[in-house]
Amino acid sequence: MRKLLQSAVLAALVLAGFNGSAIAADGHTSDKSPTDEGSAGNGFHLPPLPADAHVSQSTSVNGRSLKYTVTVGSLPVRDEKGTITGEVVFTAYTMGGKDRPVTFAVNGGPGASSVYLNFGAIGPKKVNFGVEGDTPSAPTTLHDNPGTWLGFTDLVFIDPIGTGYSRALVDDKEATKQFYSTDNDIKYLSRIVYDWLVKNGRMTSRKYLVGESYGGFRGPRITDYLQTQLGVAMNGLVLLSPYLDAAASNDENVSPLPWMQTLPSIAAAYLEREHRLTPETMAPIIEYTRGDYATTLMKGRSDPQATERMIQKVTELTGLDPLFVKRSGGRLETQAYLREVYRAQGKLGSRYDSNVTAWDPFPYAPHQETGDPILNGIIAPTTTAMVNFVTQTVGWKYDGRYNALSYDVNKLWHEDDDANQGSVSQLREAVANDPGLRVLIAHGWDDLSCPFMVSILAVDQMPAMGDPTRVQVKEYAGGHMFYAREDSQSSLSQDVKALYGSK
Repeated sequence: MRKLLQSAVLAALVLAGFNGSAIAADGHTSDKSPTDEGSAGNGFHLPPLPADAHVSQSTSVNGRSLKYTVTVGSLPVRDEKGTITGEVVFTAYTMGGKDRPVTFAVNGGPGASSVYLNFGAIGPKKVNFGVEGDTPSAPTTLHDNPGTWLGFTDLVFIDPIGTGYSRALVDDKEATKQFYSTDNDIKYLSRIVYDWLVKNGRMTSRKYLVGESYGGFRGPRITDYLQTQLGVAMNGLVLLSPYLDAAASNDENVSPLPWMQTLPSIAAAYLEREHRLTPETMAPIIEYTRGDYATTLMKGRSDPQATERMIQKVTELTGLDPLFVKRSGGRLETQAYLREVYRAQGKLGSRYDSNVTAWDPFPYAPHQETGDPILNGIIAPTTTAMVNFVTQTVGWKYDGRYNALSYDVNKLWHEDDDANQGSVSQLREAVANDPGLRVLIAHGWDDLSCPFMVSILAVDQMPAMGDPTRVQVKEYAGGHMFYAREDSQSSLSQDVKALYGSK
């Protein structure tokens, strides 16, 4: 699961009211920080985080002007004795109006902040990153986001401890126990959602949760924990490129599942390069994958003629060198494929969108020796944009380091006993617990980090539990961050708006 730092993407959304606010000299408003108690008793002597800060802004969506308030602030995390052991920083976007829903957003990693969802997918402002041609040194100017969800829901982006400006007030060993472990991660993030709702008087609002990548692993578990432990029911759950079933890629020497996950995404990337990618062209590929492809892999050497037909079919579907496919046995390992497909150009494809490339600085090495093209390229623009926005635009003055993607958190991460079971069980339970809960699982066709086929297979095995459309899987052009593409983001926004309108 630690490898999922490569899948860094989504944050948690939380919104705040502004009772007791005071006007600062620069025109911003600020509240007494909930962390003014400091870190007494935990052995740390960090300077206190700033008081919550607010600023008014506007954005234009389809000719409609949306006026909203941005809040950057923090909420404390306490241990069993009531001692503050951590501080979670959030960015909230709220609008006036009665009965506004509120959506909480969390990203993944583990070790990713919420900036990717905020400035890439659903926040009111956007910075360009994640598509072919984007460069880390390009200007990081924020512009109106036509795909923002703010028109139909307030947004609260949550940075887990160790990401963004959120921080532990205990040493690494204790932080691993309290924050950097599969189960406790769910517990304290659920409590942050609860505390934000209570603090801002929003317990009776309609409530939604969105999680990306490892945030998609978190999503069903947080929803289930809120339902059954904290007494808070979500109206809807949106999972973007989710890491939903950790065990699906196990036992690649026997099970066909690892290869069934990736073949359709590799075929989709080829179709896109040929300008032929549509749901209609993908449908027979999906059927082949869970039909003849799966049965042929399970037959193995007992049916060499079937294997030969399968290798020919995979070559046809992927456009790859027939010798490469034959030597792979029709089983296309992700990193080997990403080097092979662009080898003649001296480039690498990204596991997050295999049609986004970068130069391979070590083309003759036996294995890839550089980072992922997308992952390497998104840290600078997202960090620069977020630090400037928080400290200059909103006026939350803090000089600590901002971690868009924390490798330290990822290294410290501890997997509890049930981590490899994924979150499919919790998804089933949450849907069974609440007949009103609706779920949208959204993927990019070209994503090899969290392939769409995993979610299709998982949902197809779920009982209908009444209305089978309550849990839907949808695919869009693009990769892990498919929302970086304007058309895909627009389609996602419309699909989510329809989900929010469902009763």
